[in-house]
Amino acid sequence: MAVAATKPFLRIIGATLISVAFAFSSHAGVLPEERADLLAHSYQGGGMDISGPSLLVRKNFLEKVSVSANYYIDNVSSASIDVLTSGASEYEEERKEYSFSADYLYNKTTFSTGYTSSEESDYSAETIFFGVSQDFFGDLSTISLGYAQGDDLVSRNEYTDGALVGNTIIGTVKRQNYRLSFSQVITTNLIMGLGFETVTDQANREDEDISVLNNPYRSVRFRSAQSGTGYATQREFYPDTRTSDAVALRAMYYLPWRASIRAEYRFFTDTWGIEASNYELKMIHPIEDLVTIEGKYRYYEQTASTFYRDLFDEPNELNFRARDKEMSTFNNTTFGLGATLNLGKLLKWNAAEHELMLNFFVDHMMFSYDDFRDLTVHTSNPGAFNAGEEPLYEFDAQVYRLFLTYKY
Repeated sequence: MAVAATKPFLRIIGATLISVAFAFSSHAGVLPEERADLLAHSYQGGGMDISGPSLLVRKNFLEKVSVSANYYIDNVSSASIDVLTSGASEYEEERKEYSFSADYLYNKTTFSTGYTSSEESDYSAETIFFGVSQDFFGDLSTISLGYAQGDDLVSRNEYTDGALVGNTIIGTVKRQNYRLSFSQVITTNLIMGLGFETVTDQANREDEDISVLNNPYRSVRFRSAQSGTGYATQREFYPDTRTSDAVALRAMYYLPWRASIRAEYRFFTDTWGIEASNYELKMIHPIEDLVTIEGKYRYYEQTASTFYRDLFDEPNELNFRARDKEMSTFNNTTFGLGATLNLGKLLKWNAAEHELMLNFFVDHMMFSYDDFRDLTVHTSNPGAFNAGEEPLYEFDAQVYRLFLTYKY
C-alpha cells in the first residue's frame, strides 16, 4: 500500500494546513507583500500521521513584479482503516512538492502565472496556471479569471513483506481548472465576493481492466456465503472522466474594535452524483497590536456517488464500483483556534518596515460516515457481525500548524 491511499484525506487536510486568504481581501492593483514563512505541520487521526516542513519566500521588484517559491513535504505514516482492511501492513511514504509563481502589475491589472510539481513513489503531478485580476469602479470592485492545467502520471507499487519490489504505470490524467470570481466593497466595513470554479479530469488507461481516477489499491466488497466474513472483494472501477462545479459566496465584516468576522458558503456538484456543502465562520481579534486571536468553525457534508456501495449484492453489479469512504455520504466538523504573536513588538524591535510573527493554530476535526462501515470488527470480533451490519465508521483528528513569518 502506498500514499495514494491518503490522497482524499490530503485534499481535505490541505485546505486546513494552509490558510488561503479571501480572494477579495486584496485588490488586483496591489502586489502581494514581501514575506518568508517557515511552517511545521502535523495531522493525526484515523490511524494516519502526516507531518513535515514547508518554506515560502516572496520578493517584489521595481514595484511591478512579485515572485515566490514554495517547498512542501508530507511524511506519511499510515495504519488507516483502508490499509488494515485491505490486508496490507502499516507503511511510510514521503511526498515532495515545490512551486513557483510570478505576478506582474500593470496599472490596475495583475497578471499571474505559476508552476507546481508534486512527486511521490506512485504519483507524479505537474500543474501550470495563469490568471488575471482587474480593479474598477474606483477600486471598489475586482474581477479575476484563472485557468490551470495539470498532467498526472499514476502508478501502482508492488510490495513483498513490506518492501517495495516494483512499480507499474497504470495511466495518466489530464486536469483542467477554470475560475471566475468577483468581489465588491459594499460599505466601509463589509466586503463580499462570489466565485465559480469548474474542474475536468480525463484519464487514459494503460490497462482496460484498471481504472485511473480511483485509488489503485482499494477494493469493493460483495456478498459471499462462502466467506467467513460474509463478503468477498474485487477491484474498484471508476469512470475515465469527471467534471465538477463549485460556487462560493464569501463575506468579511470589520467590527468597530478592529476585529473581523469572515463567513463562507460553498456548494459543489459533479458528474459522479456527489453534492456537497461547506459552511465556515471565522473571527479574528487583535489585542493591542501584540497578539491576534483567531477562532473558526467549519462544517462539511456530502452525498454519496451514484456508484458507491458499502456492500454490493454481487460481483460486477454495476459498470462502475466504489467503496472509497470519501465517495460515501459523510460529514466533517472542524473547530479551530489559533494565535499570532508579534515578536517584533514583544522584543521592542524598532525596524518599522519589518515584522516578525509567530503563529500557532490547532484544528479538531470530527468525521462521521453514514454508509461506510468499520470492517476491522471482523478481526477484533470474528463472527460478531454479519456483512452489512458492522458499526458505521467515525474518527477524530487533530491538525497542528506552527510557523514563523518574516515580512520585509
